[in-house]
Amino acid sequence: MLFRSNKSHSAAYALVSYQTGWLKAHYPAPFMAAVLSADMQSTDKVVHLIEACRKMGLEVLPPSVNQGEFRFAADGTQRIIYGLGAIKGLGEGPVAAIVQARQHGPFEDLFDLCRRLDLQRVNKRALEALVKAGAFDDFDRNRAGLYAAIPDAVRAAEQDAANAASGTVDLFGGPGGPSPAAVVSRRSVSPWRQRELLQAEKETLGLYLSGHPIDEYEAELRGFGVRPLDKLQPDKEPQLFAGLLVAQRIMKSKRGETMAFLTLDDRTARIEVSLFGELYAQYRDHLVKDEVLVVEGTISHDEYSGSLRARARGLMGLDAARARFAQALELEVTADQFREPGWVAELEALMAPHRAAGCPVVVLYRRADAKGRVDLGASWQVRPGDRLLNQLRERFGAERVRMRYH
Repeated sequence: MLFRSNKSHSAAYALVSYQTGWLKAHYPAPFMAAVLSADMQSTDKVVHLIEACRKMGLEVLPPSVNQGEFRFAADGTQRIIYGLGAIKGLGEGPVAAIVQARQHGPFEDLFDLCRRLDLQRVNKRALEALVKAGAFDDFDRNRAGLYAAIPDAVRAAEQDAANAASGTVDLFGGPGGPSPAAVVSRRSVSPWRQRELLQAEKETLGLYLSGHPIDEYEAELRGFGVRPLDKLQPDKEPQLFAGLLVAQRIMKSKRGETMAFLTLDDRTARIEVSLFGELYAQYRDHLVKDEVLVVEGTISHDEYSGSLRARARGLMGLDAARARFAQALELEVTADQFREPGWVAELEALMAPHRAAGCPVVVLYRRADAKGRVDLGASWQVRPGDRLLNQLRERFGAERVRMRYH
């Protein structure tokens, strides 16, 4: 009887495996949408499944108030629309209210959505979560502007409801559009930087969807000579790699020695990195969550998990890595910029707080008929951190400021 029971189980599992494999091969988008929906309350599983979608050539779109459902759904192509129910702070009630309201047509903007919704079911906190998750990107991609406009939109909707109840016509706003002041207020808000936008996604979705914080450093990391995590191979020789610190565990060994286990993510893969004893004490101040770490360590195969693991021999933050590997900070200046009064004094003032021995500064001068290179003296050397680079890019243009590596 035991043998027959095992045989029947094997046949049943084989049939299920065949059916799921066939569905995955022939209907990949609906299949993965169903799998994501089944695990939508587990952020860790959703992260791995979305990466699996990308490797299958499937695009996972942000949530959408005009297209999304409570669960993940395929849109009829090779794309999957993120489930509104997977947004943190948004339950079944608000999602049902959104889906019901849009039966009369797609929402035109945030103000239209607020007018058509029961704001007792979709409150201000839910609207904030929708904006941060990108659910309004269909009609407005300035999430910062939308976020700032939520109070105006709610007030306009409440005023419209009160006017309708009393039979009053509002001469300045009224049905069909927000007040002029609200429109100006929304448009005057600068868009979030990429890192702020991604952090908002992480807060509401539990993951980075439209990009990855490490993307903006990709060219620099190649300049350092790091290898992507999915290209690492077991080797006793140390290798250089980098990733975003997404998790860490601190433990004590039986001998009382402190050790840390870090999880690094570079979007291609994740890897666990161990630091022991003195090494942990030396580098613990660098272990800041959601910051990029550059690690030198040995890679081995973890027989328990079946994945790779690393043992660190040293690690650096991004600023320290720039200082170690940089050949120069290059600043391209046009003839028009060079003629601006006080240009040199302004440049000196920008760089003064970041002066430090190590990274030379080079000015590349260009005009229509000539170009030249000026290597600034040792007194101009800097520590090239994010703050300095962002200030220079805002002043001179992102394409005119770059790090040169050996």
